Amino acid sequence: MDEEWRALTERLRQESRGTAAYDRLVATEDHEELAEVLTAAGQPLWARELAAFRLGVAGDRRAFESLVLLLNHRDPPRCAGAAHALARLKDPRTARAAAALATNELRVAYALHPVRLLVELRAPESVPALVTTLERRLRPHDPYRRVALACVEGLGVLGDGRARRVLNEALAHPALAEAAVHALARLPRET
Repeated sequence: MDEEWRALTERLRQESRGTAAYDRLVATEDHEELAEVLTAAGQPLWARELAAFRLGVAGDRRAFESLVLLLNHRDPPRCAGAAHALARLKDPRTARAAAALATNELRVAYALHPVRLLVELRAPESVPALVTTLERRLRPHDPYRRVALACVEGLGVLGDGRARRVLNEALAHPALAEAAVHALARLPRET
């Protein structure tokens, strides 16, 4: 069993209080039934999350909008589950949505999972979004060091020379310096 699936089902079993509806959504193989949960009025958040996750990992694009909303949720486990499902959904809109969420200054407190998703996707939008997000995190006394660190590490993983300038700037920040050194070492040599 996938670790993300196990964590999600344990958390949602508690939220749902182990109802019959929960058991049905965990067990069903009917994508139509799962998709109906996403559009039906009055569905609890746990049910929508479970249905969106299951559809997303199955590659059913009807889950896209729900997963993007969950990716930007205030609850980190919901964001993590949504990022996991979006990475497997393979919807071409995912990278643009993740980039928009990662670079939205009004929602920067929730940008950690969109940043990590962009790294996993390795899409054309990934490096520009991570560079923009990191540039903003390099301001004095910025409270979002976890987001900044995820950007530094992600830019190292992506290994794109366009990140060199901002990674060099990150060297001046003690909380980011070690990660920036490692990230810079992964970039192609300058010619």
